[in-house]
Amino acid sequence: MTSNAAQQDAAVADKSILANSAYADGRHLAARQSIYRWQQPQYDLPGIVLEELAGSSGIVLDVGCGNGKFVSRLHNDRPDLQVVGMDISAGILADVKKPVLVADVQALPFADDSAHAVLALHMLYHVSDIEATIKELARVLRPGGALIASTNSDTDKQELDKLWARAAGDVLGIPKGPARVSLSSRFSLEKAPGYLGTAFKDIRVRELPGTIEITDAAPIVAHLASYEAWADQCGVPFHETVSRAADIAAATIATEGSFKITCMGGILVCRY
Repeated sequence: MTSNAAQQDAAVADKSILANSAYADGRHLAARQSIYRWQQPQYDLPGIVLEELAGSSGIVLDVGCGNGKFVSRLHNDRPDLQVVGMDISAGILADVKKPVLVADVQALPFADDSAHAVLALHMLYHVSDIEATIKELARVLRPGGALIASTNSDTDKQELDKLWARAAGDVLGIPKGPARVSLSSRFSLEKAPGYLGTAFKDIRVRELPGTIEITDAAPIVAHLASYEAWADQCGVPFHETVSRAADIAAATIATEGSFKITCMGGILVCRY
């Protein structure tokens, strides 16, 4: 691993950055989520989670719940469940339906065998010790309970990676600039089963491939700009690179009619 990549990985799991910058409120997360409006096929991710929880009852913990997208849907569609949202950032929990807790997933304030299901959706790449965290999630799960995790593939949104590297290169005056920060690479769809297998025997992967086709550069710019919390780890002037990427994306749309992004995410359902 290059020193820059190692610095980026460390920053992705830095609790101070996560709580005070990246997820101090819901703005950056909402910007990253918004690009999926243009994805085909469309996936109802909270709906998929509800399907997986069809046989569950009792307590459901949504660890790293962010802006509460899944918490809200569970409260609305499954009022029989006792849903608890948790995040390391108090700020991002401000508008999440109660009850919520400011808590570190690496040391959950719950007894052994107390939860019927645990959700860890697009967040396990943010913990410093992934294996220990998965064991902690298994600790609070009752026998027969399910851990539902999600992440992206190592191949996800490679077009945005190339766009960033080209824009960064232009800003620095070199053929190809440094890679942008990858959030999911520490716990990608390819790596996740190996990590989860340290605590769970039954792991089912549900891949969610798609294509985003955009005819306006603004959502691309918003997505790239949402990584501002990790600007210091990019090795390039951040705002200048975002601006240059906007110009390149706009030129691509003018020439080709759209900017296409290939997506690959997935949900993993784990049981003992």
